[in-house]
Amino acid sequence: MLSTWLASQRQLCAPSMKKSPVFYRNIEEALDVRRADQSFLTIVKNNWKVSGAIDFCSNDLLGLGNSGALRAEFNAELQRYPDMPLGSGASRMFDGNYGYLEMVEQEIADFHGAETGIIINSGFEANTAIYQSILRQGDAVVYDELVHASTHDGIKHSSVMVAKPFRHNDVLDLQNILTDLLEEYPLIRQGKRSVIVAVESIYSMDGDFSPLKEMIQIVKEMFPAGNCQFVVDEAHSTGVIGPYGKGLVCELGVEDDIAIRLHTFGKALGSTGAIILANKTVKAAIVNFSRSTIYTTAPAFTAVAGIRASYNLLKSGSPTQAQEHIQNIVVLFFSLLSEDPIIQQGLEEGILSIPLLNDWESRPLQSHVVAVEVKDRKCLWLFFHLVVNTNVSTMPVTYPTVPMNSDRLRITLHGSNTEHEVVRLAGGLSEWVQEMLELGATSMKAAEAEQMSSAARQVYSW
Repeated sequence: MLSTWLASQRQLCAPSMKKSPVFYRNIEEALDVRRADQSFLTIVKNNWKVSGAIDFCSNDLLGLGNSGALRAEFNAELQRYPDMPLGSGASRMFDGNYGYLEMVEQEIADFHGAETGIIINSGFEANTAIYQSILRQGDAVVYDELVHASTHDGIKHSSVMVAKPFRHNDVLDLQNILTDLLEEYPLIRQGKRSVIVAVESIYSMDGDFSPLKEMIQIVKEMFPAGNCQFVVDEAHSTGVIGPYGKGLVCELGVEDDIAIRLHTFGKALGSTGAIILANKTVKAAIVNFSRSTIYTTAPAFTAVAGIRASYNLLKSGSPTQAQEHIQNIVVLFFSLLSEDPIIQQGLEEGILSIPLLNDWESRPLQSHVVAVEVKDRKCLWLFFHLVVNTNVSTMPVTYPTVPMNSDRLRITLHGSNTEHEVVRLAGGLSEWVQEMLELGATSMKAAEAEQMSSAARQVYSW
């Protein structure tokens, strides 16, 4: 996997394509920009599946994706409906709707304490559909600066003219922006136009929780007419947080305070697709105004059966042990890091930063996503070190997926990870920090190659 990735970064293609049509040359020139700064994306073999590396990177949080239990439940669901056509055959507005799909949508809505729901083919498409549908002329959107790319795309393709970010999880900054909107826009102040606040329950690249209760309180005080509503993306809390994995909104008991929730099925639930939970008014708006919903084929029976199989397992309580185990191993991971003097020295000297390690003992809930921020190319060096020396697979994340100068290793802890594997991961981090400390202590005049970590030198030699 590493050799394939490196090969894709090294070779600039445009200079060798002088005889090719300009159409392809221009595309390769744009791709060469990515290759030059080692941010070129490529489809590679899955390291932890192919090589047997320890999985600290996938979103299969409960282990359902590789679970015989989910496969058995899926097969049983298919057998319950032997005559159901596999495909839907059309858009839901043009003969593609069917009773089984509507039944599963309502079951999921009931499970999460919502009035109704509509299943969409992907989480990305669902976020796009939400913002295409619910915003009217004169409305405004206020969004956390770290919301997912699909939220940005949805807002961009909506009719809204005012869209303002607030600093990540900064309740005071949210309040200030809402105050500005009330002062600047009379129709919002008069309660004739609305404000949508877009947040995520758990942020995918940082792993921190949204301070949702505090935000709700502020909005209630500032907008007594109810013309400020929340959209909460629960992609990374579905199946993991809350009773039976119902999500953060249900964990906090604020179902009635959230206008729209998005739950996805491709992560902890080991399936595919997403559902938008809301009331019947919002659902009707999506059906009428979301072009990506109107003009796409309805979800196939096989996909919906897979979703129902996952929810059948959630309702049964069988994943509860995995959900609790995630909390336990995150606590173990943070304990190991907090007690490691090498890690602590690395934090003090700025070799790495682990924001969630701060005050972790005071949090009632732990996130399964842990970001280890490392500057410059050292993010890749840490990734290489864990793969080569500890057989651990994590996810290096660089710009533009995350903001400039905030490269990080994204570590995901699963219900299927063992305590021994967590100890191994923490030990691998400590070994790399020790090597970086030793390199930093060498002469500044040493050759650049000598300043590179041993694993990085080994990988680049391939």
